[in-house]
Amino acid sequence: MFLENIPEAIQARMRELEAIDERDRNDGTPQLKRLRQIPPESGNILALLAAAAPKGDVLEIGTSAGYSSLWLILACQQRAGKLTTFELLPEKVELAKQTFASAGVAAFVNQIHGDARGHLKEYDEVAFCFLDVEKEMYQECYDLVVPNLVTGGLLIVDNVVSHAEELEKFLAQAQDDQRVDAVVLPVGKGLLVVNKRKPLPVEVEETPAEEDKPAPKKKRARKSSKK
Repeated sequence: MFLENIPEAIQARMRELEAIDERDRNDGTPQLKRLRQIPPESGNILALLAAAAPKGDVLEIGTSAGYSSLWLILACQQRAGKLTTFELLPEKVELAKQTFASAGVAAFVNQIHGDARGHLKEYDEVAFCFLDVEKEMYQECYDLVVPNLVTGGLLIVDNVVSHAEELEKFLAQAQDDQRVDAVVLPVGKGLLVVNKRKPLPVEVEETPAEEDKPAPKKKRARKSSKK
C-alpha cells in the first residue's frame, strides 16, 4: 500500500510540522497563527479516501502549513493528478511553499492564495474536497462544493466532534441533505464524510400507445321522416 512507503522527504517535513504544531498548542501561540493541523490518523483516512475517489478534481480548503496537503498529495500521486489548495493568510501560504519545496512535491500541488469561496464555482467536477477552515465558513463552502461533486464524490469536513455544539445546525443540515449520504467518523477531532448520491431518475408520465387508445365512436346517421 502506498502509505507504507511514504518518501523520507515527506516524512521528515511531516515530523517538523508535527513538532511545530505541538509547540504552538503549549506555548500560548494565538489561535490564528497556530498551524491547527490534523493528527496523523486523520491524514491516513484522507489519503485513502482521496486515492479511492472517482475521477475529478481534488481540492483542499485551508492549506495552513501544508501538513494535510502532504497526505492528499500522496493520494494525488496515486491518481496521477494534482492537488489544488486554498489559503487566505499570506504567512501560511509562504510556510506551505516551504513545505512543498522541502518535501519535493511542488510539482503535485496548485497553491491558490485567496478565499476559496471566490473560486469554487470554477470547479464543476469535484471528486474530493477537504474542508478545514474557520467554522463560520463551513456552510457557505458546503453549499458551493456539494452541487459540483461528481457522483460518488466526497467532501470531508474536519472538527465536527471537537466543535460539535458550534456545528450542530451545520451537521443536521448535511445529514438531512437528500443529495448526499453523510456520516461522522470519530477519528482525530471528528471527520464528516459526505458522499454525493447518484441522481434519481426523472419519472416521465407514460402516454398510452395508439393501439391502447379507445377508438372514436362513429356517429349514427339520423333517419329523416317523410311527411
